[in-house]
Amino acid sequence: MPSFIIEGGHRLKGTICPQGAKNEALQILCAVLLTSDEVTVSNVPDILDIRNLIDMLSKLGVDVRNNAPGEWSFKAGDIDREYAGSMDFVTRSAGLRGSVMLLGPLLARLGHATVSKPGGDKIGRRRVDTHIKGFQALGAVFSLNESRGYYELTAERLKGTYMLLDEASVTGTANIVMAAVLADGVTTIYNAACEPYVQQLCRMLVCMGARIDGIGSNLLTITGVKELHGTFHKVLPDMIEVGSFIGMAAMTSSEITIKDVSYGNLGIIPESFGRLGIRMEQRGDDIFIPAQDHYQIDSFIDGSIMTLADAPWPGLTPDLLSVLLVTATQAKGSVLIHQKMFESRLFFVDNLIDMGAQVILCDPHRVVVIGHDRNFPLQARRMSSPDIRAGIALLIAAMSANGTSRIDNIGQIDRGYQDIDGRLNALGARITRVD
Repeated sequence: MPSFIIEGGHRLKGTICPQGAKNEALQILCAVLLTSDEVTVSNVPDILDIRNLIDMLSKLGVDVRNNAPGEWSFKAGDIDREYAGSMDFVTRSAGLRGSVMLLGPLLARLGHATVSKPGGDKIGRRRVDTHIKGFQALGAVFSLNESRGYYELTAERLKGTYMLLDEASVTGTANIVMAAVLADGVTTIYNAACEPYVQQLCRMLVCMGARIDGIGSNLLTITGVKELHGTFHKVLPDMIEVGSFIGMAAMTSSEITIKDVSYGNLGIIPESFGRLGIRMEQRGDDIFIPAQDHYQIDSFIDGSIMTLADAPWPGLTPDLLSVLLVTATQAKGSVLIHQKMFESRLFFVDNLIDMGAQVILCDPHRVVVIGHDRNFPLQARRMSSPDIRAGIALLIAAMSANGTSRIDNIGQIDRGYQDIDGRLNALGARITRVD
């Protein structure tokens, strides 16, 4: 398993472009199964999770073509039904969380879908109940094979209905939408997730011939159609990577410009980093972050400690709380980080404590960070990346630390960040990849 060797204390300078959005690309690539026509997708990030999903699509019988860096064409003319129900397919889906979004398209197209229990990050329980209940509402029959560890859904024909989701799940909403676009009649989804990535999926499906009303809201109305056709789609810039670069610039006192961020789709991400005292300027569709020797955490109007918590869109995405947490360790002031969704995502703070950060783990969901205001720089350590977002947070910590750190298990970082060491080294970082 490869590792990163990071020589800390180097300031970055220059311009960096965010990759295509991982979370959007996973949805979009699953949706290519909904038509036998060709679908071309650009700005696809070259990361491990995406490569694994493209490999699964190829094994399902999809004609896959890499036209240029970041641009792929897919033609699902004849899906291999036998492989879609094979144990090899189940085994491969076990290591890829995004594979759960193959359920909706396969169910709509074939009337049958099998997938492993969710794999991916070690960040706590990741329920698929919302997905399954939605499919059942559309008329699918669900079964769980405990001994072999996979889910199975069958439906002769999906039928539109009204449903109120038990949670505003992004992947659940995407999965149900992909099943409903080919169902008979009208499907109404209330408490739907409305993240930009779900909006992007819906707009792509509309371009393919789907009928979807309420895009951008939590109430979607989908009128089923007989078939969909091909289209061209461009993936948004990755908002999580944009936030990661903002935190990285602050922690390393660096002056960088983040290019082409699709600012209107960032929601409250810039404001959330602004609450930590980080200055930034919007320049067209770019973000300029000046070098700052100090940044001070805001407090609420009544003087109480600042709290940053995740929430469904347009609230703060949970994927950035790890980065906000590590960035706060060198700010002036204190902040409470409340991670509501996953009960194991904050356990990586033990590494930060070992580096000298003042972090109090209150419970699995909450930590208090007492910023050092750079009076006590973090100290280099050997660490291991438990998940994608904690991995990038630890990389940021190591880049700001005194000495040379090592991060093992960086395959987790590679799952979500394209050539991150090469791109950061081009700005002045000192990151070496070793086996």
